Parts: sequence; structure tokens; C-alpha cells
Amino acid sequence: MAAVQVAGSLPSGQPREAPREAIPERGNAFRRLSARLCALRPDDSSSARTEIHLLFDQLISENYSEGSGVAPEDVSALLVQACRLVPLNQNHLVSKVSQLIHHLLNRLQVIVDEQHLDFLLAYTISAIHQCSSWTHMEILQALAALVYCNGSKCQKYLPELLGKTGLLMKLSDLAQSDPEVRRAAVHCMANLCLSMPGQPYLEEPYQNICFQAFLTILQSPKSSDMDDITFCMLLQNALKGIQSLLNGGRMKLTQTDELGALLAVLKKFMFHGLPGLNIEMPTVLYPTPLPQYDGRTPIKPQQSESSASRPTLNKKKKSKVKPKKIQQGEEEEKESSGEIEAASVTGTGRVNLHEGNTWSPSSLGVQSLPLDGSGAAGKDGVSSPFSSSSWKRVSSSESDYSDAEGGMQSKMRSYQAKVRQGALVCFLSTIKSIEKKVLYGYWSAFIPDTPELGSPQSVSLMTLTLKDPSPKTRACALQVLSAILEGSKQFLSVAEDTSDHRRAFTPFSVMIASSIRELHRCLLLALVAESSSQTLTQIIKCLANLVSNAPYNRLKLSLLTKVWNQIKPYIRHKDVNVRVSSLTLLGAIVSTHAPLPEVQLLLQQPCSSGLGNSNSATPHLSPPDWWKKAPAGPSLEETSVSSPKGSSEPCWLIRLCISIVVLPKEDSCSGSDAGSAAGSAYEPSPMRLEALQVLALLARGYFSMTQAYLMELGEVICKCMGEADPSIQLHGAKVVMFWTMMLNGPLPRALQNSEHPTLQASACDALSSILPEAFSSLPNDRQILCITVLLGLNDSKNRLVKAATSRALGVYVLFPCLRQDVIFVADTANAILMSLEDKSLNVRAKAAWSLGNLTDTLIVNMETPDPSFQEEFSGLLLLKMLRSAIEASKDKDKVKSNAVRALGNLLHFLQPSHIEKPTFAEIIEESIQALISTVLTEAAMKVRWNACYAMGNVFKNPALPLGTAPWTSQAYSALTSVVTSCKNFKVRIRSAAALSVPGKREQYGSVEQYARIWNALVTALQKSEDTIDFLEFKYCASLRTQICEALIHLLSLASASDLPCIKEILELNGNMVQSYIVQFLKSGAEGDDTGAPHSPQETDQMVRMALKHMGSIQAPAGDTARRTIMGFLEEILAICFESSGSQGALPGLRNQ
Repeated sequence: MAAVQVAGSLPSGQPREAPREAIPERGNAFRRLSARLCALRPDDSSSARTEIHLLFDQLISENYSEGSGVAPEDVSALLVQACRLVPLNQNHLVSKVSQLIHHLLNRLQVIVDEQHLDFLLAYTISAIHQCSSWTHMEILQALAALVYCNGSKCQKYLPELLGKTGLLMKLSDLAQSDPEVRRAAVHCMANLCLSMPGQPYLEEPYQNICFQAFLTILQSPKSSDMDDITFCMLLQNALKGIQSLLNGGRMKLTQTDELGALLAVLKKFMFHGLPGLNIEMPTVLYPTPLPQYDGRTPIKPQQSESSASRPTLNKKKKSKVKPKKIQQGEEEEKESSGEIEAASVTGTGRVNLHEGNTWSPSSLGVQSLPLDGSGAAGKDGVSSPFSSSSWKRVSSSESDYSDAEGGMQSKMRSYQAKVRQGALVCFLSTIKSIEKKVLYGYWSAFIPDTPELGSPQSVSLMTLTLKDPSPKTRACALQVLSAILEGSKQFLSVAEDTSDHRRAFTPFSVMIASSIRELHRCLLLALVAESSSQTLTQIIKCLANLVSNAPYNRLKLSLLTKVWNQIKPYIRHKDVNVRVSSLTLLGAIVSTHAPLPEVQLLLQQPCSSGLGNSNSATPHLSPPDWWKKAPAGPSLEETSVSSPKGSSEPCWLIRLCISIVVLPKEDSCSGSDAGSAAGSAYEPSPMRLEALQVLALLARGYFSMTQAYLMELGEVICKCMGEADPSIQLHGAKVVMFWTMMLNGPLPRALQNSEHPTLQASACDALSSILPEAFSSLPNDRQILCITVLLGLNDSKNRLVKAATSRALGVYVLFPCLRQDVIFVADTANAILMSLEDKSLNVRAKAAWSLGNLTDTLIVNMETPDPSFQEEFSGLLLLKMLRSAIEASKDKDKVKSNAVRALGNLLHFLQPSHIEKPTFAEIIEESIQALISTVLTEAAMKVRWNACYAMGNVFKNPALPLGTAPWTSQAYSALTSVVTSCKNFKVRIRSAAALSVPGKREQYGSVEQYARIWNALVTALQKSEDTIDFLEFKYCASLRTQICEALIHLLSLASASDLPCIKEILELNGNMVQSYIVQFLKSGAEGDDTGAPHSPQETDQMVRMALKHMGSIQAPAGDTARRTIMGFLEEILAICFESSGSQGALPGLRNQ
């Protein structure tokens, strides 16, 4: 009776009736069988058991599918009733009801609601305890289906399942005799770890228990009683469990050994079953910049020869197989490649078109890599890592693969490929859960390096990309590589191979450069060899990520040229995803370190160079006004005229992009162009948007080349702004560099379109991208229009618009033609100060950046001969700006970094007439205290760098009472603390630069204060190589240079009373200081973030001036300090003169 009441109490509103009517037979059959089941009462007679058996068989044999009109709550209620009818002493019935639970939940894709979950969990757990061992496999399958995405609702049972003596822990243990039961228990654990987005996830103690269990399984060898396929499925479940913990559980890997152990097993199983490869990995991988241990077993010669590229021997073997098997193999390959989406992994934030060979257009919005683990296959088996979360495309059974169709060997290869894919997707989740600086410690374990002569190439992600027979696995490897490369610009910036290094060791910079070269070589090899369009798209996107982050200005030429020449034919590929990603790659090339001479030469190549014309879906290039004459519908063969042979084109890429944006397609594209609007004569939107993006990048980085197309580009932009598609309008606005035409209509309309704030914000960004020279050449009324619109939009209630406006004003205030306009600067200041009080962090961050720019303008104006600007600028507004900057310095780091920059500039700008007023005294004190606090705080390094920079600006104002004011000692104490102990060397460099700003001895304060500064700088010099972060090593030389400059500067200002403390420190550390100063003099000051480098002559002159100053000090009789310091400086000069071979000037200096 209870079962009937539960079923009857469930809501049965009208919304469920519609799908039931859609397929009435299936829905009615389920309801009919359900009603018969609910009518039964517990009965231990044989006839009752027979009836229950028959009902269960009928329910299992029903042909269910999504949209069968069966409500999830009805399924749950039926399962509860079924369990109530089956006592636990009936093993066969328990096995049958477990099959029913497993079958219904998987076929109908039902996640059991909390109302029924408690009863069903209690039943299945009791069944495992009480029933015979032969039933455990089916019961565990039922349990896995029940806990799927329900881990957070199983808290009551977690101790019994995952405790020290928990059920799943026992059954998944290595000692478990039945391998299938062990695998099913691990599957249950993996499903427990899975959580849907927005739902609570497993508690941390149980996360750690599961993680260690999964890791132990992956580290353990295959037992002798387990067959290969069961072992593969076990590995897949363990990998899926770790992936779920890292994604949905937000688990953080903080311990080096824990992370190293995981990476070791992931690297091992990335190559699981790969033909011709068998690697042995250490238990733990440790972070190191050196090549990792790689214990590959030797492979046979014939295998190594065929593995240079993907083997063709397999294809020959396939041709000898029966036609039916060929067809099956082809279908499997097609299905594998079809499930891979052209996922955006380059980090460029551009529009991408997702599709597969067998997908409908409705799948275009689905993300690839469902890392949250959603998708029904996770319930029943191990889902393909690249499968969509839609349940329509998921197999409901682990045994769907038929041995008769593919054979055991083919089935084995399929399962091994799934293990490799699972390891790669788990690695991708690992990458996203750890900091990049931690990840790059393992760079050499996964990224290839150029092999030495005679030694084999180390196994890496590129090994899979080049040699794995499965296109899906190759795509997985490429997505992982893209994730590693994304955001690697700072790490790769140390690379350098512009000069030949002939040393006894390989510098780290050369090793990274070698790795970058090898990545280029391997990815270009993969590009040529790849046949799958989806994997080809991933290769090109991976190349784009590499190009966006590699420091080509520090590398030898030709890398970009090779990429450029190989990608050009793919612009006309039949698959739209390949065409879009090819344009993305070209955009990355023209944006990296622009303008690069190598890229300028590439842009000037003839338009036909390297562009194939087979299977073309991209318009040909034609005369300057080609696109105006082209009709919308017909082919362009009549209107498209090829460029004269041998003619010199200013920039073929601009013409190509304009053609893509405005010209109709030449021919009908294949089904891969499903992303374009039905009946559209133009290229698909993603293709046109990417072309507009490339045009914007060209205009920004290579403006001299775009000048030849000013009229065409202006009209193209106007055409884009007039289109109905808002995304085309938005990207068209980004290309706006051709202002007079735009400001006569389209752009003001976009700026005033309050119904589309995103378009308004993009139009503001377009206004802010105008070059100062272009703005000054605009008619006066157009200039006024730009300024008026921006000041007006600053009052917008939309945060996107307000942020874009604040940024644009910060750009305009730096324009030479505007920065001396007191009224404009004051109006901009008031607008920015208003935005600084906005509730949106993004608006405040943009406003703080603009305030920093505005105060930079104040400093520039102060340095002009005309004092009128300083005299006319309002003192009250200065007070207001100081107060706002002080408040902003207490905000988030994004705001704080520019707020302290503004404070330093404002305190530098203050005139004696301001400082003398009592109203300024308190605000000056507060401002300096805010800077001191920021210098000392544990904020982001950019914030502290800006605070030290600001302090140096404060010291530049001679009107401030530096040296006598109470805040003097606090300011110097903060800077000396940073220069000796900050982890970031760039911050140390900036603090040392600030300490060398004061130009008079009295500004350094008392003798004790001077001694503390001198001592701190010597200590900082001594510790200039003490760092555990390898990224800081490249700043060591710049830090020593700046400290040496500061020490020499302090010597050139020292008074007689300062000499004893200087002598005392030199007696202790003189040799160390001397060696660094000699090195500084020999090499000159290297370029760093403090300004222009000094020549050796200038640094030599600095020491001479300090020596001359020491000679002029009137020391008391019998004082040896002055003589000691002069001897120290003379010895430095003598060492330098001896090394350079010019000693003649030294005696004269001594006589002097």
C-alpha cells in the first residue's frame, strides 16, 4: 500500500501530458505495466515470484527512448515499489530488480529524486551485505545508476560506502577476487564524485579518500585474473573519477608529491596501448626545468620506421579484410571523428563554429569537453571524453560493441584509445585546477625538446598528435597542449636563441627556445599529415596559441614564415571550421609583437603565393572596387578579375579579409557550412567575424599597409554597421580606424542606440582606438562630437557602457592636442571621479586606469616651459582627486594598482602654492601613508611595483618636506624592506630606483637614516641571486645594476658624518660590493623597467663624480673613513682601466 501511496502522491500536472501523447504506445505500455506492479502486494508464493519475474522482464524488454512520455518521478516510484516486492533472501529476484534499476535509469536518463533515493540506496546497500556474491555485479550497477550526480544527497550513507571499512572501499580493493565486481565498485565511486553544475559536491574528506583510491588503482599493475578489456574499463572509471573530483568537486592539488604522482600515471596512460610504444614511468614526477626520466623500452626497427608518421601498413591490411569489416571500420572512424567539436581553446575569445559529420545544426552551441562530467554515459559506462552532454547520442550499454562485427583485436584497440582519451581529459582538468607557474615546472615532461644527434625523441603530447591512430585521441592531445600554451607568454618570454651559445652547459633560455622550435616543427608536420577536419581545426588552433605566446623577437627568423606558408592553402579548405581557425592563426601572427619585420615581408607577398584554388569557398581577390560591382547572388567569375601577374600587392591579407566580409560565396559549400544562415549568399558568420577581427589587428599593428585601403575599409565598415546581424555590427565597429566617414552617421547612431548597450560599448571602444595623429587631423566639429558623446555616455546606467566610456576618456586625455586644454582635462577628471564611485568593479578599474593616465598628463604639462596649465588647474579639483585616489587605494587590486600610480603623480604635481595651504597638509600626509601601506602590503606584485614607482615620483617634488617630515623615515623604511625581502625582483628594482631619486643629502634625513638605507642596499646586493622562482632569474642583472646605481648615487651625496658607517659596511662586504660595481661598470647598465640603459662611459662618469665628491669632503684630522672609501673607488676604476687597457687617466685623478 505504501508504494501505491508514494506513486499517487507524486505531482502529475498537465505539462507531462504533451510528451505522453507524442508517443502514446510506449508511454501507455510503461503505465500499464507500472499499474500492474503497483497492484501487487508482497507475497512469498512461487506464483507471485513468477509473476514478478515476468513483469520485470517485460519492463526491461520495453523499447524506451528519450521522449517516451515517462515522467522521472513515475520511474522512481516504480523502482521503489519493485524493491518493496522483492525480499532480500530471493537472490534471483534481487538480481532481476537490480537489472531493472540499472536499465530504466540509463535508458530513460533519469536522475533519482531525493524523495525516493533514500529508500533505494538503503535497499541496494543491504542487498550487497545479505545476498550471494554472484549478485554483487548487478547490484553495484544499480547502485552506480542511483548515485549518478547524487553524491551530495548520499551524505547519510557515505560512511557506510566510503569509510575505512566501507562497502565500496572493500569491493574496490586490490584484494577483491572478482575483477568485474572491483571494476563496478570503482564505477560507483566515480559516479559518487560526479556533480552537476550548481549542485553541492562531495565533502573534502571523502574527496581525498576517493582520490587516493583512484590513484592507487592507476598505480597498480594489471592483476593476472583480469582480462585486458576489464582492465581498460577499470582505468577509465578511475580516470573519470579523478576528472569529476577536479571539475565538479573543485579539488585542489596542493602537495607536490600528490600532483607528481597523478601526473606520472596520467603520462603513463596517455600512451596506453599505443602501437610500438611502451613506457615505464617513475611513481612521482617532480618539477624541474631539466628533461624528465623517460624509460621507454626499445621498439622493433620496422615499427620505428613506420611510426615517423601515422602508419600506412594498417590501411593495407584493412584492404584485405572482408567488405563488411571495412565498412564497420570506416563507420567507427567516422563516428570517432564526428564526435570531436572544434572547441575554442586558443583563449582568443572569438566565435567558433562547432559541428561534426553527423550532427544537426542544433548542436552548434554545445561546448566540447563536458568537464563537469555531465552526460548519460557516465552512469552506465565511461563516456567518451568529447561526447556531448545530450543523451540522444549515448549508448546505454557497455557491451554494445559486438565481437562478431569488429573482432577482439579491434575492440581492444577501441578500449585502449578510450583510456588514452580519458587520461588526456583528466590531464586537462588537472591543468585547470593548478596554477600555471606550478604547471610549468613539469614542462619538459610533456612538451618535446629538440633531440640530440643519435638519441630518440622523448615521448610527449606531440607523440600522440603525430602517431596515435585515433583522430579523437589526437584532438584530445592537442586540446591539452593548447591549455598548457594558453597564458604561457611570461614563461616563454625567457626563451632566446638569437645568438650562438657556446658554453659548457645549456642555458634555460636556450632550452625553452629549443622546445618552441620543436613545437613548431611537430605541429607543422601534424598539419600536413592530418586527414580529419575536426582534428585539423585543433592543430591550427594550437598553432595560434603557440604563436600568440612565443617571443619571436628573441628567436631566430623563419619560424613564422614556415607557419605562414603552410597555413595559406587552408584558408580555402572545404570545412568552415578549418577556414575560421586558419584566419585565427593569421590574426595571431599579425598581432604578435607587432610590427615584426618578418611579418611585414610576409604581408607583401603576392596574393596568389601559396593559395590553392581547389575546393575553394572563399572569393578570389580582384580590382580595388571589386566588391561594389559584385552582384549578391550569381558567381563572381564574371566580376572577379585576378591581379596582373607579377604585380606588387600592398597587402594581400587585407584584400582577402574584405572579400570574405562583403563578397558572396563562389560555390555552394559542403554540409560543414551549416552554420551560415539558410539561403545566405555570404560566408558563414564565424568566417566573416574572424575576417573583421584580422582587419582590426592589421589596422592596429600594420597601419602603414592598411593606408592603401582607407576608402575600401571605410565603406566595408559602414556596410557592416548597416547589417541586421548585431555581431557583424559589433565586430565592424572594432575595425573603425577611418573616422571622418564613420562620424558622419553610423557611429553616432551606434553610440546613441541605448537599446543595445553592448553595441554602444563597442562603439566607445572604437572611438578609443583612434590614433592621436588621426584625431588631431579630424575636423574640429568631429573632435567636439567625440568628446561630447563620451562625456555624455559617462552618465550611462549600463556598466558596460560606463566602463568603455571611462577607458576612452583615459585614452583621449593623453592626446597631445587635448592634454593642455585645462577645461577638457578638468571635465574628464570630474567624469572619472564619478565613475570611481561606481558599484561595478570593472567600471572602477577602468576609471582608476584613466585617472592614472590623467595624472600622467599633469606631469607632462608640468614639464613644459609654459606654466599656465599649472596656474589655471583648480586646487579644489586636485584635493578632490587626491581624496578619491586615497579611497581607491583601499579597493581591489585591479583598482589599487592605478590608484597608487595616480597618487604618486598628484603628489609630484603639487606646487609650492598648494603645499603651503593648511587644507593640503592633512591630505598629503594621508596620501603618503596610503602609499607606504601599499608598498608594505601583501598585494599583487603589480600593485606594489606601482606603489614603489609612485614613491619615487613623490621624491621628485622638491617642494615636499622630504627629510624633515615625520613620514620620511616611514617611507624609506618601507622601501628598504621591499628592496631586501620582496619575492618579486621587478618590485625590488623599482624600490631601489626610488631610493636613488632624492638629489640632495638633506632629503635622506639623519645620519642613522642614511646608514640604514646604505646597509639595506648592500644587503639587497648580497641577496640579489636568492630566489626559488626561476622566472625571477632573468631580472637578477637588472636588480644589481639598479642597486649599484643607488649605492654610487648615495656616495656622491654623502656628508662627513656618513663616512664612518659607509667604511664599516665596506670593511665587512667590500669585496662583494666591489665585484658587482666593477661588473656594472664593464657592462654598462642593462635595459630594465627603470628607464634607458647607460653606456659604459656614463657609468664610469658616475663613479668619477662620487670619487670627486669624496675628495671635496672636509673630514676631521685623523679620520681614515674618507681615505678608505676613496681607495675603494679608485681600486674599482683601476680594475676597469686595467681590463680595458687604458691606465693613463688614473694618476691624474689620484693627484686631483
